[in-house]
Amino acid sequence: MKLSLSRALGALGLLAAGCFAARRWRESRYSLAGRVVLITGGSRGLGLMLAREYARHGARLVLAARDSATLEAARSELAAAGAEVIAVPCDVGNRGDVADLIETVIERCGRIDVVVNDAGRIEVGPAWAMTATDFEHAMKTNFWGAFNVVNASLPHLLPGESRIVNISSIGGLISVPHLLPYSASKFALTGFSLGLAAELAPKGIRVTTVCPGLMRTGSPVNASFKGDAASEHAWFDVADSLPLLSMSGPRAARAIVRASRRGATLLKLGWSAKLAAVVNALWPTAIVRASAIAVRLLPKGEDTRAHRGGDVERKTPEWLTALSDRAALANNEL
Repeated sequence: MKLSLSRALGALGLLAAGCFAARRWRESRYSLAGRVVLITGGSRGLGLMLAREYARHGARLVLAARDSATLEAARSELAAAGAEVIAVPCDVGNRGDVADLIETVIERCGRIDVVVNDAGRIEVGPAWAMTATDFEHAMKTNFWGAFNVVNASLPHLLPGESRIVNISSIGGLISVPHLLPYSASKFALTGFSLGLAAELAPKGIRVTTVCPGLMRTGSPVNASFKGDAASEHAWFDVADSLPLLSMSGPRAARAIVRASRRGATLLKLGWSAKLAAVVNALWPTAIVRASAIAVRLLPKGEDTRAHRGGDVERKTPEWLTALSDRAALANNEL
C-alpha cells in the first residue's frame, strides 16, 4: 500500500514537473524583444505594472489612457528606466479615438504585435443605488472599449505571431454583490474574449482571457462608490489590501505576461478566485446563496451619487490598508 502511494505521488510529481516544463518551453518560443505592445489603461495600476514587465522583456511600448497628465508620468518613468515607449491619449469607449490610436501606432511603430486591454472602471454599491447610466458607463469602458481596440487592431495583427490579452475579472465569471455594473460588463468581456479565442485560433492569433481576483494595484483610490460611500469604500479597501485575499500586483503582472507569451486561453489569478470559479462551476446555487448572505452584511445606503474613492472619508485605520495605499502610491493611482 505504501509502495503504491509513493508511486502515485511520484507519478503526480513527474506530471506536474512535465506540465511546468512544457509551459516554460512555450513561453520561451515567443520572445518579446522588439515587439510592439499596446496597453490600454497603461498609465496606472495593473496597466502600468504590465508595461514595466513587458519593458523588462525588451518590448516596445505604446500606452493609451484618458488622463494626459497621468499618462505622461507613466511614460516618463518607463523612458527613464530605458524603455522605448510612446503615450497616446485615448478614450477607448470612443471609436474615433481608437481609430486614431491604431493609426498612430502603425505610423510610429510600423506594426502591432500584442494588444493588452486593461482599461476599465469599477462602480461599487448596492443594486438599488445604481442607475442605467452606471451600467452604460461600465459597458462603454469594460466591454465596448476592449471591443473597439480589438476591432481596430485586427487588420494589423499578423497570423501566427500576434497576441491579444483581455483583462476581465473573477467578476466576469461569478457575479459579485455590490459590483453589478462591473460584473455585467466583465461577463460580456469574458464571453467575447473566449469566443474570439476560438474564432482567431485558425489564424494563429492567440487570445488570452485573464480573470483575476482581488489584486493590490491601488484601485480603490479611483473606483466609484455609491450608497453609503464611506462604508462601501471601507470594505473594498480592506479586501484589496489583505494578503490572504488579494494578490500582489507585480506578481499578477508577471503571470499575465507569461500567459500571453505561451498563448494561454484562460488565466485565473489568486487562490480565492480559482476556488470560487471551481465551486461556481460545480455548485452555482451555493455561490448565489453565499452571495445573498454577503449582501446582508454589506452596507445598506441608498445614495445614488457617485463618489471617487480618493475623495471619500476613510473609515479604516491606515495600518489595515497599508498595502493598498502603498500600491496606489507606487502605481500612479494617486
